[in-house]
Amino acid sequence: MKKFFVMLTSVMLAAATTATAGGILTNTNQSIDFLRNPARDAAIGLDGVYSNPAGVAFLPEGFHIGFNWQYAHQTRTITSTNPVFALGRKNNGNITKTFEGVADAPIIPSLQAAYNKGNWSVQFNFSVPGGGGKCEFGDGLGSFESVVGNIAYQLQGLDQIATALGQPAPGVKGYDMNGFMEGRQYYFGFQLGAAYKILPELSVYGGLRLLYGTATYKAKISNIMVNTAGGYQDFGSFMQSATALVDGGISTVNAGLEQVNAGIAQYEAAGVPVPADLIATRSQLEGTAATLAGTSQSINALQKYSQGVNLLCNQTSVGIAPIIGADYKVGRFNFAAKYEFKTQIRMKNESTVNEASEIAAVNKFRDGEEVNEDAPALLTVGAMWSPIDIIRLNLGYHHYFDKMASWYNNSQDLLDHDTNEYLAGAEWDVTDKLTVSGGAQITRYGLTDAYMNDMSFVTNSMSFGFGFSYKATDKVTLKAAYFQTNYDDYDRVTSTEPLIKDTFTRTNRVLGIGCQLDL
Repeated sequence: MKKFFVMLTSVMLAAATTATAGGILTNTNQSIDFLRNPARDAAIGLDGVYSNPAGVAFLPEGFHIGFNWQYAHQTRTITSTNPVFALGRKNNGNITKTFEGVADAPIIPSLQAAYNKGNWSVQFNFSVPGGGGKCEFGDGLGSFESVVGNIAYQLQGLDQIATALGQPAPGVKGYDMNGFMEGRQYYFGFQLGAAYKILPELSVYGGLRLLYGTATYKAKISNIMVNTAGGYQDFGSFMQSATALVDGGISTVNAGLEQVNAGIAQYEAAGVPVPADLIATRSQLEGTAATLAGTSQSINALQKYSQGVNLLCNQTSVGIAPIIGADYKVGRFNFAAKYEFKTQIRMKNESTVNEASEIAAVNKFRDGEEVNEDAPALLTVGAMWSPIDIIRLNLGYHHYFDKMASWYNNSQDLLDHDTNEYLAGAEWDVTDKLTVSGGAQITRYGLTDAYMNDMSFVTNSMSFGFGFSYKATDKVTLKAAYFQTNYDDYDRVTSTEPLIKDTFTRTNRVLGIGCQLDL
């Protein structure tokens, strides 16, 4: 039984974010221009301060600043199947249960600024390139409940012990509990760099991005109840009675062993063969004593959970990494590439978890621990073609070097391959003032059953976005867009006999508005 609560404590400290587009730990939706056409890797615009910084050098001279606000709403749904769920008071005998988390990021801000003079472009970007909100599972997770259900299943074994001791059987037949989990994570990015046109058609870029990460994880299991022959009992009270039953059994068995050993000693002292039934009785009592000792050890290990579990972990960290890029114009084509180096992140914990030496699975959240959460390196390449002056067609490709990053417990090694994204989009200048655009993005992760879990997961997806920009004046441009991600289902089968499986999926919708000033 001890191992079940070791699992329980570890799964409750889970990360939950509202990343809306990009890799496993990276958000690429840093502007309204991206929302209305995600294939921005070779586009020439102020949003290029993030997506194509070398191309910003081709904007007109002067000061350019863009403000972006996004609202993201996301759900995470895990449909879990486990036979022990049938023991749950609220489950009506069902072995399949759905757990849904709601993740809201009401404010995802970003700011791009550039000052162009001659061949130079000095740029600044503020964004949230990781995390971005809070996710709450009001009923906890399947990994919470399956652990409690397994404990109830194990406690059914007390009936056999009670019967053997001539005591009333507890009659454990189920459980009840309340679960809760909440995760909040933000990575704030501050990027500063410069682009330079080394030729009229070629520019290069170099810069640095500082990431400041902050996260809070809360989890609670309360009102744990055990369904017995006498009705539902508080878990703590039940454990007291279980302790009394087992301790009484140990006393009884030990007394029986003393009598049997004394009888055997008399036979041995008299030099008379010990009867076989007496030796068998001793063997049986010794086996019972070992079982009771193990049960007593398990019950003692559970005592500290008699009041449930209430955990809190805060994390902070800072990391910095260089970024380089290039942009090349030829005729009606534009080509661009950008490489973001890996950002080393070591999240520092302030936590209520102080017993990591006893529960190795929660080392990640031990107070004072430094946790590896690198933002992986990212390569983006893109192409843009203007068949006529008012139409621009875009293609892009992103490769996240996930397996070269360092994550807790080397979880990056559990991935089958790095993340790849494929993007396409188009823009149309309907009038001199109005531009409409749309695009799509396909994301493919290297997921495996070993990597997936119900605390923090992604699935392959296809995203699309559309929107417009309107030039209100010569210096002011207004923008608005809608972006949606449709996720695949991912099935993970943990066991076939009995059947234990999980199906993971998500939803994601983003609205954004922005304003650009060209001074």
